[in-house]
Amino acid sequence: MNNSSENNSGDDEPPGLWHKIKSLFRSTPQTTEDVVAMVGAATRDEIIDADAKRIIEGALEVAEKQARDIMIPRTQMTVLKAADSFADNLQKIIETGHSRYPVVGETIDDVLGLLLTKDLLGLITSGEVDDTATEAALIADSDNPYNILDLLRPPVFVPESKRLNVLLRQFREDRNHMALVIDEYGTLAGLVTIEDVLEEIVGEIEDEHDNYANKNIRKISETHYVLSALTPIMEFNEFFSSNIDAGEFDTIGGLVTNKFGHLPKRNESVSIDDYAFHVMQADSRRLRMLRVTLPRADDEGEKAAAG
Repeated sequence: MNNSSENNSGDDEPPGLWHKIKSLFRSTPQTTEDVVAMVGAATRDEIIDADAKRIIEGALEVAEKQARDIMIPRTQMTVLKAADSFADNLQKIIETGHSRYPVVGETIDDVLGLLLTKDLLGLITSGEVDDTATEAALIADSDNPYNILDLLRPPVFVPESKRLNVLLRQFREDRNHMALVIDEYGTLAGLVTIEDVLEEIVGEIEDEHDNYANKNIRKISETHYVLSALTPIMEFNEFFSSNIDAGEFDTIGGLVTNKFGHLPKRNESVSIDDYAFHVMQADSRRLRMLRVTLPRADDEGEKAAAG
């Protein structure tokens, strides 16, 4: 009697979200594309919203992507040098605002360990740090309170081919937030963080340490810059004193994609008004990061002369 009453009570309740979603899967999906199609149908039928759709699609994509697809390339890594003074390293930490840093020896490939900035707090508040102390001096003077080597955590290395879903599980199980990516020859290729992986699922995550003034465009050499594909064309033109025609597009990513004639993949390149754009990061839905090479000075001079 009670069971019948409970069943009747349950039947009288309006179907919940889970029941609505299950109704879409009456025909068993055979491929990831089938699942994506069903999620798209659920969005059109207003069973789930656009944010939920993006998260579900992102979760499916991380199983297909590898560490090389989202890593921060070695040329863009911010590292601390063990041979630098405490003051120099502290200044770099303040300027960049990260919570973790690889610490290297003579070259970037000589990774000694990872430094968590919170591990420096006790030294900073104690006021006992010798600002000019370097690694060499510290090794010679074991009584010096600042020895960066004593603060390092063991680095975690992963291959470029590591799939993101496996990497995310490793981050969670090991309670680690950063891994260094190595190529097939054992050379440092870049680094990846747990935030990078999560952003593939939920989208861009901003925090209070993000540098909004230089969010979209970052200089890596005199002729090379890295920029977000979402950089407005107006901002690009203002930054580089260029005059690229935006046409019907708002962002550099949209303009570059149109120039390709298809959604480009990683390592594809194209030129627009003598600016060379190289795809650094992209997924199945959009461009994420580009490297731009500026026109050579003599090319600009020839154009001015011709004009």
